[in-house]
Amino acid sequence: MAEDDLIVVENDRMNGHKDRNTALENGFDDEPDFSDPEDYVDDIRDEDLLSDLLRNKPTEQSGLQNVVIVDRIPQVGPERADKLKTVLAKLFAKCGKIMNEFYPIDDKNLTKGYVFFEFERHEQALDAVKSFDGHKLDKQHVFAVNLFTDIDKYLNIPDEMEEPSKEVYSDRGNLHYWLLEPECCDQYSVLYEGGETTAVYLNSMPEPSLLKERKLWTEQSLQWSPLGTYLATFHKRGIALWGGEEFTQMARFAHESVTFIDFSPCEKYITTLSQALVVANDPNAIIIWDIRTQTKKRGFSADPQQQLIWPIFKWSFDDKYFARINADSLSIYETPSFGLLDKKSLKIAGIRSFTWSPSQNILAYWVAEDQNVPARVTLLEIPSRTELRAKNLFNVADCKMHWQKCGDYLCVKVDRYTKAIKKEKTEFKYSGMYYNFEVFHMREKQIPVDSLEIKDQIVAFSWEPIGNKFAIIHGEGSSYSVTFYGIKPGGTVIQLKKFESKQCNHLFWSPAGQFIVLASLRSSSYVLEFIDTSDFTITNTSEHFQITDVEWDPTGRYVVTGVSHWAHKVDNAYWLWSFQGRLIRKHSLDRFCQLLWRPRPATLLTDDKIKEIRKNLKKYSAQFDIKDRMALSKVSKDMLEKRRSLMSDFQTIRQRNELLFNSTKKRRLELREADDDLNNEDETEETVEFLIKEELIVIDDED
Repeated sequence: MAEDDLIVVENDRMNGHKDRNTALENGFDDEPDFSDPEDYVDDIRDEDLLSDLLRNKPTEQSGLQNVVIVDRIPQVGPERADKLKTVLAKLFAKCGKIMNEFYPIDDKNLTKGYVFFEFERHEQALDAVKSFDGHKLDKQHVFAVNLFTDIDKYLNIPDEMEEPSKEVYSDRGNLHYWLLEPECCDQYSVLYEGGETTAVYLNSMPEPSLLKERKLWTEQSLQWSPLGTYLATFHKRGIALWGGEEFTQMARFAHESVTFIDFSPCEKYITTLSQALVVANDPNAIIIWDIRTQTKKRGFSADPQQQLIWPIFKWSFDDKYFARINADSLSIYETPSFGLLDKKSLKIAGIRSFTWSPSQNILAYWVAEDQNVPARVTLLEIPSRTELRAKNLFNVADCKMHWQKCGDYLCVKVDRYTKAIKKEKTEFKYSGMYYNFEVFHMREKQIPVDSLEIKDQIVAFSWEPIGNKFAIIHGEGSSYSVTFYGIKPGGTVIQLKKFESKQCNHLFWSPAGQFIVLASLRSSSYVLEFIDTSDFTITNTSEHFQITDVEWDPTGRYVVTGVSHWAHKVDNAYWLWSFQGRLIRKHSLDRFCQLLWRPRPATLLTDDKIKEIRKNLKKYSAQFDIKDRMALSKVSKDMLEKRRSLMSDFQTIRQRNELLFNSTKKRRLELREADDDLNNEDETEETVEFLIKEELIVIDDED
């Protein structure tokens, strides 16, 4: 390279450094040119390039779904503002964690009468609206609670109403078809093969008829609704209800890992509980659903530290009310609002348990003894909360309340201490036990109470479903006494019959009354005794080895005893008995787990009509006897036909096999390298005689 060229290059290099230094001094540097070419066409959308970011793009309403506005709160100054904030925060914290709160202040430094609460989740904000909208703080202040996002909805209501589209009617069929069965045979569900197979049978004679069978129908167990309309199955994602002649799915309720369910008595609502959500202290651990609309009505939490006693919520007989026990209070809710009755709970210090009458909106609860204050059983009328009757009890260890099915009587079993020794001024030492039964006569004026005392340990108690008798198993050791009591019209409790030395620990009354089964379940004895309590005769005594369950059919004609695979791994079966104790048939199923009869709704006949039918039963018996004889004749004919068919099939198979045997005879002899003559020489005939039976008949000589 020439020297002049080197000088030019060096000058250009020096000028370049000079221009670069000038650019840096002016605050910018030369950058590469990223401009698109003139002919470039941008055909890539933002949604394709930044889909993950745009998906989470915040909206104007983001975060506002968790905010509620509480209107009509008191307008107070700074001196009372802290107290107001404490009261409101305590109330609304029941719905969930409050993240932020804001109380607007006017020019006079007074609260403006409304407040903003921000919750952790949207579900908690919805619960706050449902729980406290219309809540009465005091006589002058009734809350109006709304979601913050509802403001736009109310501002943008169109002037003209848009008529909603009509939904297509879906005919679900006759859900009570089984009540029209001509022979009045009942249905029952069976879970077997370790819970993998579910079947529904019709209890026809001489053999049950299979109506529906399905594999993996449920993942846990089965449960019929109280009136028999639905069959509930358990699944990981929730509960499904089945009904109709083909047992099609009628409803499903999404609630993860449901472990317990409870129907309301009239089948309007169903309560589900998820044990996993209880442990997580989730506010939706318990959910109450509307069965027909399949909508969630309200969610509740459950204390994971407390022992779970199911059902947590107990329903009134007409589905109008349901209640639960909280710490020293009883919360009663009403439907269909699902809010607290009168917007507040009943403060009852020391409340232990409660139960509803099966025929009236009357609630019975008992309160434990506290130092010098006796225990107390109280009857409360709902919704007025009027106290109808109360009974004070002393030296009480525990109470159990038992309603008679018709609601005519309430029996309170009271466990009492025999002695109470005063240790200090306020402490007592108790020893020994005896038992009282306090019987409340609900249909009589002022509800009189009778007392019955028993010194022995109480094993079981049970009311006759229809009638005025009850039975008690009591005693020590493995041999107990069974005593039956009756209530006279005047109101006196009298002993009707006492059976000594009975090996039983459970009582099972027929749903129609009069007949009862004494059973020994899950013990070393497996005795069954069938008793007719009209004259207290033992109609039959039998055994079912390793028996775990006893189930009466809803009409009281049949009773089933079973050995469940959940309790024993062998001898899994169920046996069908008549109400008098005659064994009708045995069913052995592979890993049989559970049998449940399909319930029937209450009869529509009046008491007078039922009395008339019973009075004239002999008049109707003749036609039923004819039907029974025809049925037996038909059964005999069917059995003969079945036997003939089986014999015909057997003869056909035998002839086919004989032909096959004779056709292969030559080949068999070749393989054995033998012939008929050689085999005949080796064959010998031997006659064996033995005594089968010896019978001696004495014939008198005729003179």
